[in-house]
Amino acid sequence: MQTKRRALLASAVAAVAWPARAADGKGPAPGSSPVVLTVSGAIRQPNRGAMDPAIDALMAKHGIKFASAHVVDFAAIAALPAVTIKPTHEYDAKVHTMRGPLLTDVLIKAGSAQVSDTSTLLMRGIDGYAGKWTVADLRKYRFLVVTHMDGKPLAVGGLGPLWATYDADRFPDRAAKPLNERYAGCPWGLYHIEVSA
Repeated sequence: MQTKRRALLASAVAAVAWPARAADGKGPAPGSSPVVLTVSGAIRQPNRGAMDPAIDALMAKHGIKFASAHVVDFAAIAALPAVTIKPTHEYDAKVHTMRGPLLTDVLIKAGSAQVSDTSTLLMRGIDGYAGKWTVADLRKYRFLVVTHMDGKPLAVGGLGPLWATYDADRFPDRAAKPLNERYAGCPWGLYHIEVSA
């Protein structure tokens, strides 16, 4: 059983790092990139059914439930226009270059999520950590779904493949906080977002 889990994780990591190429060699082949993000709640265009406790084991462990959702693969997120930030990393106190699309752009990609400034997002990482933010704050702080740090894709087992974060150094109200408090509510290993209208 443990060997099967390790093989499954290894193949998922390989798929994120080296997606299959399209027939013309330009970009990933359709459907070849792994699903890395599930968005549920107030969405207009679901593309999957209800959470299945037997198949969606991690979601079940974290108490996530939904009747339908919209899933997004790594290639679709990586294809969105990217923004680069250079925040001080809370774990090593060094400045790192991070890149990824705006979180609001990812929500649009994820089935045109029905959001207003007062909508809230509960974002959950693979370790179970969750952060809750209003869309107004996500826009104010220009939250990203980071896919790359210092030119390398974020890895499963590290901070990836996705990290919901922002450049706290650029906002006086956040930069005034101790480094270990600036990024509260910013889950690494982001895999699920619940949208409340």
